[in-house]
Amino acid sequence: MGILSKKATCNSHGQDSSYFLGWQEYEKNPYHESLNPSGIIQMGLAENQLSFDLLESWIAQNPDAAGFKRDGQSIFRELALFQDYHGLPAFKEALVEFMSEIRGKRVGFDPRNIVLTAGATSANEALMFCLAEAGDAILIPTPYYPGFDRDLKWRTGAEIVPIQCTSSNGFKITASALEEAYATAHRQNLRVKAVLVTNPSNPLGTTMSEDELNLLVTFVISKGIHLVSDEIYSGTVFSSPSFKSIVEVLSERPDCRQSASDVWDRVHIVYSLSKDLGLPGFRVGAIYSSNRAVVEAATKMSSFGLVSSQTQYFLSAMLSDKKFTGHYIAENRRRLGQRHESLVRGLREAGIRCLDSNAGLFCWVDMRHLLKSNTFEAEIELWKKIVYEVRLNISPGSSCHCTEPGWFRVCFANMTEETLGLSMRRIKEFVAAYSGAASTPSCGGCGGDEMRNHRHHSKGSSGKNKFLNKWVFRLSPSHRREADDR
Repeated sequence: MGILSKKATCNSHGQDSSYFLGWQEYEKNPYHESLNPSGIIQMGLAENQLSFDLLESWIAQNPDAAGFKRDGQSIFRELALFQDYHGLPAFKEALVEFMSEIRGKRVGFDPRNIVLTAGATSANEALMFCLAEAGDAILIPTPYYPGFDRDLKWRTGAEIVPIQCTSSNGFKITASALEEAYATAHRQNLRVKAVLVTNPSNPLGTTMSEDELNLLVTFVISKGIHLVSDEIYSGTVFSSPSFKSIVEVLSERPDCRQSASDVWDRVHIVYSLSKDLGLPGFRVGAIYSSNRAVVEAATKMSSFGLVSSQTQYFLSAMLSDKKFTGHYIAENRRRLGQRHESLVRGLREAGIRCLDSNAGLFCWVDMRHLLKSNTFEAEIELWKKIVYEVRLNISPGSSCHCTEPGWFRVCFANMTEETLGLSMRRIKEFVAAYSGAASTPSCGGCGGDEMRNHRHHSKGSSGKNKFLNKWVFRLSPSHRREADDR
């Protein structure tokens, strides 16, 4: 192993997180309606399959785009040959118009400020390379998307410092939490370079309030740092309150007029078509920034993760069809709302509540009352039972760096209504059999109300990570029987 690089042999990628390990267990025993009806149902994948029929219908009606033709003539050779890594102008124009349409045309975007990347993962990493380096910190509110540990840290060397949010106010960001995270970074001898938020939130499924957004803008102005708004779920908002982009907030603040403030140069948006259009396999992401130095540097970096010319041509035709995009956005939101309600209703019937949410492809599910003790160890034990006994892959809150044990992210848009119904029947049967034993506290002296509220956990982050590393070992194939027996 000495002949390999430290990067190749280090364990900081995050692939051993329970978030990713759940996928691995699903892949060993995937549910199929007829071929494997007792398999594991994938509810840990934030994938939008609810509106594929709309996309397929458009393709059928527009064979030239799918066949790489223009006015009936093949342009295959043109697309197959070398293209400038700045991207096709027609696609960049169509993409920024689609971004504006999702926001109700309340704000516009300049195609000169957009950098195309191979998905949001590539966009986030490229942006971090522009903003930070080893010894710098990015502040992120908890709970957050587990992939950020990979996207933001693994190759850049930057560190993540959590902004601790709790269920007491619905996991909203507070001024005190921001200041404490900033102070924590300095105590660790880290220089804070940016705050990064996801809006709408992954994993909460909520849009950020206008007060939170203004709080963030005020904070980054006062500290002289950057603000990154990951808005890849902006088109998935299915009920009020509506989505408000960070660009809208800047536009409305008198102290942020572009002629009088440099804050516009320190606010950046990450976007992709993986969630809103349900096309993660197309690998289309983007960085939007008014900072010319960031755009120029990120454009150079994009040569390591380009979007194919064929994909750009196809999508420029689709997104330029305003009749289609208008119908798609509205219908997709309607379907997401219906499916969200199906999941919430099914869980409610099983005695499980969810955080009130209005966006995304998932719910933030409260299973604290099912824990045997108020610890992350108990959370993982419950997760094992759900994966192996109920045969549902969901994501434990600890994988999202939640500060409170007992929360789980459950996805609902990557399966049929029938499969969702089956998953709800499975969880309902499990809770009925399990809740009686699990509701008795085993933490010695904890009252029932305290167990239900779970305002504080008894393990520090180091204890939690130590336990999860042992859990990684138990998830290996040689330990599969032990998990099944439990």
